[in-house]
Amino acid sequence: MTSHALHRALTAPGDPPLCPLPDEVVALLEALHAPPRLAAHLRAVHDVAVWLTDAVADRFPQLGMDRSAVLFGAATHDIGKVLHPEELSGPGSAHEHAGHELLLRCGVDESLARFARTHASWHLAGAGVDDLLVSLADKVWKGKRVADLEQLVVERLTRATGQEPWRAFLDLDDILDRLAADSDRRLAFQAAHPVREREGDAGR
Repeated sequence: MTSHALHRALTAPGDPPLCPLPDEVVALLEALHAPPRLAAHLRAVHDVAVWLTDAVADRFPQLGMDRSAVLFGAATHDIGKVLHPEELSGPGSAHEHAGHELLLRCGVDESLARFARTHASWHLAGAGVDDLLVSLADKVWKGKRVADLEQLVVERLTRATGQEPWRAFLDLDDILDRLAADSDRRLAFQAAHPVREREGDAGR
């Protein structure tokens, strides 16, 4: 059964209101008894990915991203922290490989499971535009701007659209500035949910 704390993390509206996770991801997190803070984090990053992909599709319709894949990737990128909960409150990368393997064991196709492995390795050769967008959402949800990552996205945008790099940069910068504006409230939403279940938090 789903604990009260996990249920709250999955359903609390947030401020500003956060988009709900995909049903299949909710079922997966419930089945894995995910830490509440992990669920809250995945909701925050997924919410940013929803707005990011909407804005990118509107301004750069030629890009050819797989929006549903990006959203699934954002909603599951840190799922390996189910197995490495210490990385919810401290540094570590063990969750990346673990999350990829966990998703595969749960029957998720490699084309979607890969984001658990690639979200922190956007700088490596072979990262596709969908991988870059998941990585971007995982940074900007907390207001973090990573110039090298954003430059890679700008390069993909200019190739797809034929725009001058400066124009693509300005458009992307505007999108990211708008998303970063709510980062403090997203961070507060995440912090409001415990890393571990509190004693007496009975299942429901």
